[in-house]
Amino acid sequence: MRGLATRLGLALLALLTLWPATAQAQGRDPILVPEISQHEVQVRQGFTGAELLLFGAILDPDGRRASDDYDIVVILRGPAQAISVREKQRFLGIWINAEATSFRSVPSFFAIASSAPVAELVDERTAAIYEFGLQYLQLSPTGAIDPPQYARFTQGLVDLRQRSGLFQQDEAGVTMSEGVLYQARIALPSNVTVGRYIAETFAVRDGRVIAAASTHVEVRKEGLDRVVTEQADENSFLYGLLAVMLSLVMGWAAGRLFALV
Repeated sequence: MRGLATRLGLALLALLTLWPATAQAQGRDPILVPEISQHEVQVRQGFTGAELLLFGAILDPDGRRASDDYDIVVILRGPAQAISVREKQRFLGIWINAEATSFRSVPSFFAIASSAPVAELVDERTAAIYEFGLQYLQLSPTGAIDPPQYARFTQGLVDLRQRSGLFQQDEAGVTMSEGVLYQARIALPSNVTVGRYIAETFAVRDGRVIAAASTHVEVRKEGLDRVVTEQADENSFLYGLLAVMLSLVMGWAAGRLFALV
């Protein structure tokens, strides 16, 4: 934590040094200084998850600490991916696949934290524009889909990802200190997707987003997991052939072992 405080202190010092030019360029908008506890998360064998601290400062353009009227919303978003969602129905006592919907752009991870409930900070239109909440995610379905079906599949997808820890919402997750510093803790589960994660910070006042800033963190695979992933991507045919051969050898070895027993 001492390292975090030092980095934040240096950022604030640099900001105050350059304040006159910044204030003139931005008018009366507050100035956000976002930071994140680590800009790289290494996923190794046995990875059980990680906790990121998103913190920073908010200052008025006159260089003084921001008033207590500002609220903070923080969003951590993972790489987008295309997925298909299938609905299961019970037929003659068994569950079968029924209707399906595909989405072009679903965040592999999405976590939002705010200093107060979003409904108290902005109206629904503003919340939808900035995706301030799981119910406002814009998932971009492929093809034509009627609103009730879209709502049903979206709700099902969000529910599944919430239960796996990939979608999170904490409307009391941002704490403010003396109207200047803010911080939020977001947990990355063990099943996170590798790639670049974008951390966005928004300052809200009187129902409006006054300022925004962003930083990022890279989630990378390391060790044997990284080698396997790279080979699967770069030499997919040989990787598939090796996997099939390995399965055959393991099956043969298991059969011989049980025959001896």
